[in-house]
Amino acid sequence: MSKQKTINKAMSLFDEGYACSQAILLTFCNRFGMDQENAKRIASTFGGGMGRLREKCGAVTGGFMVLGLAYGNTSPQDMKTKLHAYRKVRELDRKIKTIHGTSTCAELLEKHVTESEVTERKHHKIICCKVVGDVTGLLYDMLDNE
Repeated sequence: MSKQKTINKAMSLFDEGYACSQAILLTFCNRFGMDQENAKRIASTFGGGMGRLREKCGAVTGGFMVLGLAYGNTSPQDMKTKLHAYRKVRELDRKIKTIHGTSTCAELLEKHVTESEVTERKHHKIICCKVVGDVTGLLYDMLDNE
């Protein structure tokens, strides 16, 4: 699938009502042999900055999950793989911060929307869909370049 189709898929899933974290993981889960039902459940609590705590952006944490599938270690003694995966996580986080100035949900919202827009759930269209698209595109490039 092309980069733009991959981005469109993630944004479409988000528009359907899936959490930002779910939209990201669902977009890539088949690539790693992960079934969609488990992907939905695993990522379901990370939306809204992890359970609406407004901490790390859910789209970004969904991206971290994808990076775990791509680069994560399976043996506790495999520090080389573990540290490589951690570098990938920091790389994605750094790239999102370069684009948006932050990867924290509360700060993204504060920068781009009013509290009333959040209450009215307009933030999804104003900033969240943009971050979902950006994370998806960055992941596409990161995975494609390996």
